[in-house]
Amino acid sequence: MTKTVVLAEKPSVGKDIGRVLNARGNGKNGFLEGDKYIVTWALGHLITLSDPEMYDAKFKSWDMADLPILPEKMKLMPIKETRRQYETVKKLLLRKDVTEVVIATDAGREGELVARWVLDYAKVKKPVKRLWISSVTDKAIREGFKNLKPGKDYENLYHSAVARSVADWVVGINATRALTTKYNAQLSCGRVQTPTLAMIAAREEEIQKFKPREHYTLEAITENGTFTWKEGQVFDKERVETLSKKLRGADLLVTNVSVVEKKTFSPGLYDLTELQRDANKRYDFSAKETLNLMQNLYERHKVLTYPRTDSRFLSDDIVPTLKERLDGCGVGEYAKFARGIIQKGIKANKSFVDNRKVSDHHAIIPTEETVSLGDLSDKERKIYDLVVTRFLAVLSEPYVYEETSVEAKIGDTPFSLKGKVVKSLGWKGIAGRDEEADTVTKMKAGDKIAVRQVHIRSGKTKPPARFNEATLLSAMENPAKYMATSNKSLAKTLGETGGLGTVATRADIIEKLFNSFSLEKNGKEIQITSKGRQLLELVPSDLKSPELTAIWEQKLSQIASGKLSEQKFTAEMRDYAKKAVLEIKQNDRKFKHDNITSQKCPDCGKLMLKVKGKRGTMLVCQDRECGHRESLSRTTNARCPNCHKKLEMKGQGDKQIFVCGTCGYREKLSAFNERRGKEKNRNVSKKDVAKYMKQQGKKEDEPFNNPMAEALAKLKIDKK
Repeated sequence: MTKTVVLAEKPSVGKDIGRVLNARGNGKNGFLEGDKYIVTWALGHLITLSDPEMYDAKFKSWDMADLPILPEKMKLMPIKETRRQYETVKKLLLRKDVTEVVIATDAGREGELVARWVLDYAKVKKPVKRLWISSVTDKAIREGFKNLKPGKDYENLYHSAVARSVADWVVGINATRALTTKYNAQLSCGRVQTPTLAMIAAREEEIQKFKPREHYTLEAITENGTFTWKEGQVFDKERVETLSKKLRGADLLVTNVSVVEKKTFSPGLYDLTELQRDANKRYDFSAKETLNLMQNLYERHKVLTYPRTDSRFLSDDIVPTLKERLDGCGVGEYAKFARGIIQKGIKANKSFVDNRKVSDHHAIIPTEETVSLGDLSDKERKIYDLVVTRFLAVLSEPYVYEETSVEAKIGDTPFSLKGKVVKSLGWKGIAGRDEEADTVTKMKAGDKIAVRQVHIRSGKTKPPARFNEATLLSAMENPAKYMATSNKSLAKTLGETGGLGTVATRADIIEKLFNSFSLEKNGKEIQITSKGRQLLELVPSDLKSPELTAIWEQKLSQIASGKLSEQKFTAEMRDYAKKAVLEIKQNDRKFKHDNITSQKCPDCGKLMLKVKGKRGTMLVCQDRECGHRESLSRTTNARCPNCHKKLEMKGQGDKQIFVCGTCGYREKLSAFNERRGKEKNRNVSKKDVAKYMKQQGKKEDEPFNNPMAEALAKLKIDKK
């Protein structure tokens, strides 16, 4: 009897598919098998582009004279850490009783690459079909297998993914090696991380150059309310003072009163970037943390749909499932709202249903699975609440209010007053936004009102705010204002392709910039470091602009639609790599560590650098080949009992101590554990602390300066 191998991207998804397809086993040997299907899985990527030393042993050492490295044909290699699973998958694919393969990896460009590289490297020539679904509920899986697509329909998408990966390898490896060897410092650049860094530098420059200006406006205070000068804020103080004197003692004449009923509709459904923004604003979650929580809610709990989406719309085929989704999420505090929507009837419209605005995946919404809120962690619950509340709001009635606008004059000078009366909270009732009425005393045209005082209100213009993770995500999504060119086509492409990076990669890009110490955090604000500023002076100039990403994405889209060949694009990237290396070689600027300390490295004796990462402060050896590092302090989630700010953990082993950088509070770890243990409703148990400390240890072992491309993660330069 012949069988079909189903290749999923992760074990959790593979096991869900296996259950639906009656494939049995515990999965410990890397697959599940039934009468008709064998379900196996990757662990993310199992195959990647080969490291430079696989082409020539001399590339093990970094030498400017060897650059650029431009292999004639790119080679693939199994990833060492997951080699065992690759061998399992390969063995299954090549079994004689297996006659067909179903690709069930994530439905997108990168998911296609995960599966196709496995098939290519294993030299599998069997027929391929594609499972393309946006949630991993049993129902979605069953329907997906009833509607499997021919594998050849996605070959151009695969070529686009290969082209992206090769381009990142060719440009990233050569530029990173050129920078690192020339300046003997851990420096990297890429087509996404470098323009992102440049945007932050540009914002900092705007702030430094900003000069505040005093502005003025007039207010007429009456018993019927405070009327505002219609000209708004002006910078001419003398003019405002003269006008104020002129208007004193005069009555205000009402010239027009209008009452209009207005409606506002809920903000759109979430895509990943919008969800990351809101989670950062409300809960200070990083983009990476939000993505990880969403992944849990999608894969483990199965209560939300696929997270890595750039669409805020649904396709027509989802509309018939909305009632089931309301039933699934309509528990606890959401029950009455879900029931109310069902009773009134679900009204789908173009504000959230539009096939043209859905590409690989629709917006993030609840699945049909009934949620068990008690099974969710506190942070998972927060993300789930954001998504469900927005879903319910979109399906709800609009917010309706009556706006009263009063136009008036004091002499010939126009003033206005506005107020509103809430008629129906609509979706704002679900979102927990109680709107207070701002009523206006009844007036009519021709009324004369005594003016108690004509008041001059002054203020100062403010500089642009520094980026936080929420606003940086917005800038990455729409970086057109940072483009030097006026080419509308490129700006449009960036808009269509979602800006710098993708919804799936932006969180990692931001993390890499922190881990490379190009960025640091001051509270919620993101600031560029001296290293980051210097790096921007050393990299090729066009890598600093979003234009390069726009051009690449334009061409990758053409490859995906069959309008451009993969080979032509990668040839262009090889030429660009040559140009980038030459530009770095010819740059006569110097790189200087301005964070050097007096403490010597215990391994090589060179002076250490003090660096501030996203999670704390540490010492690292300035010699990239040494790579020694020591933790000085790290930010924790524990709160100061006095001022409730986050505590830092300092010291090592038994000498670890919590310190508050705001009020100076200090507490030994042992005392912290004892205090927490005695609290009746403790938030952190000894087990929690032990788990936390273990996680912190893992974080310390993470690489600090991963280059932009996934391919570069394999380079052994990440010690600093």
